[in-house]
Amino acid sequence: MYISRIALNPARLEAKKLLASPACMHSAVEHAFPPSSPRNDSEGRILWRVDILKESHQIWLYVVSPDKPDFSHVVEQAGWPLHPEWETRDYQPLLGRIALGQHWAFRLRANPVRKVKNDLGRSENPAVIGKIMGEVTAAQQLKWLSDRAEQYGFSIDGSGDDLQCQVKNRRKERFRHGNGTVTLSTAQFDGNLTVTNADLFRKALTHGIGRAKGFGCGLLTVAPIHVGSAAKGTSE
Repeated sequence: MYISRIALNPARLEAKKLLASPACMHSAVEHAFPPSSPRNDSEGRILWRVDILKESHQIWLYVVSPDKPDFSHVVEQAGWPLHPEWETRDYQPLLGRIALGQHWAFRLRANPVRKVKNDLGRSENPAVIGKIMGEVTAAQQLKWLSDRAEQYGFSIDGSGDDLQCQVKNRRKERFRHGNGTVTLSTAQFDGNLTVTNADLFRKALTHGIGRAKGFGCGLLTVAPIHVGSAAKGTSE
């Protein structure tokens, strides 16, 4: 497995196109690999996420993949060709260090959804029963992640209303894909976690969390915890 990051130049037309459409970004990521490369196998799958760092005015595309990628086309069309900032590292050293009880700072962009069991609207609509709907509030989205953390081999540090996780960049995205339109509710989670099952956690890092993985959701990344690396509670 490999992890890569590519700096994007938001002033360039192609970068604006990629940032405006997860479907276009998905295509750009796919073209970093030859047709023979595995997209999803027992080792892992292709996952990607865009991080917009407002403080430093930087935009990074992160990609985890079974094969080593070639992002020359992204750098040439949407980055800084004369000053390319693109790096790919072997992911195995980090994966091999994962162990029970470790604490990590984490970031995840996800598509928090639920399957409707009961219509809670003002007027009952049986047609919505069984449909997949996006979680609406920051509290609901945080609960979505907290409730599923165990199956992915971790727990969010803290407890109750004092979980060490912020919910940021909450948005509803709508974009063209094929002959139709895709609508996604997405949110970014930044916080601290504890590994409760090393094997499940490694699988979460290499196979992702939740739905819409082809559209920039599901990539979980971790880093050593520093003071102030994660705030408590939820925020917009």
